[in-house]
Amino acid sequence: MTTPHPTKRPTDATYLADRDTAEEPPDLPRELLNLPWIDIHNHAHTLSWDDRERYALSGCRSMMMVASGYHWTPYKPVEADDIRFLWDDAINRREAIERNHFFEAKLGLGVHTGVRIEDPDELLAAMDAYCALDEVVAVGETGVVPSQHVERWGVDEQQAVVQAQMELADDHGLPVLLHTPNTSTESKRSYRDGLGVTPGYEKNAGLGADPVLDGDNPALESVKRDVAAARDAGLPEGRVVASHADRNNTEYLMEETDCYLSYTIGHSWLVGVDAADVANAIDEYGPGRIMVDTDCANVLRTDPYALKRAIFELYRYGIDVDEIRQVVLENPREVFDFEQ
Repeated sequence: MTTPHPTKRPTDATYLADRDTAEEPPDLPRELLNLPWIDIHNHAHTLSWDDRERYALSGCRSMMMVASGYHWTPYKPVEADDIRFLWDDAINRREAIERNHFFEAKLGLGVHTGVRIEDPDELLAAMDAYCALDEVVAVGETGVVPSQHVERWGVDEQQAVVQAQMELADDHGLPVLLHTPNTSTESKRSYRDGLGVTPGYEKNAGLGADPVLDGDNPALESVKRDVAAARDAGLPEGRVVASHADRNNTEYLMEETDCYLSYTIGHSWLVGVDAADVANAIDEYGPGRIMVDTDCANVLRTDPYALKRAIFELYRYGIDVDEIRQVVLENPREVFDFEQ
């Protein structure tokens, strides 16, 4: 037995060197360590300073902070002023966040339809001026939602509000970020009564209203309604980005639309989507219309490092470096017009 290293006793390297089938060490792409990336969907303005610093430390080049979540409004049903407060708060904090953490911070503003809004026309009338702001790079997140929180909002009313936002986006040359409902992962066990069905998600699940869409696949039907709204609004499908893409909607979106897909991997424990799903989509459809986002928010157990981890995972799954770069940097930069 030969000893390739001056170790006191044989190590693994000694045995490997003696094998005829020993493989050459892999030529690892060190550039992945410094590859910048863009998160096109998070709520980082609601996170802690330390969480935003984690984005910066792990290579975040740019991000879009989405200020449309109804979860932060203290009153239900939601009024237009409640949503305006969320938009104004994000606008007010954006510059300081960018200055403190060095990444480019832009905004997505929209009307989320997960709970009924009492006076949506007032809100839509105000959106036009917001869409003209330089820091606003997208409308959203928005989209038809079958599961409603506190009070039901009829599906046709939702779709009309979604379409009105898409018309505004078209007027301003902006993309639209869709909230596409996920199909839930199966739970291994039931939790105690009264402790909620999703520990790690600080929303009162017991306040859910009856669904507004029935049928075998309401999550997919919601996405189809969103696409119909985009077509009726005259918004090019290439300016529609379906966040929360999953195995339930990938085939439809890839084969029957020209929309982009963004896979949300910041809370895989909740929606069951991870880097393997992204790799599978790239293998089947190529990287041209695929992105990745974290959806990190202070109401969720989420991971600011998720996208950086996914970069390494995609390579481990066999995705080429150039394809990884396209998915995490070039596609989002092109669609959302981030800095070069």
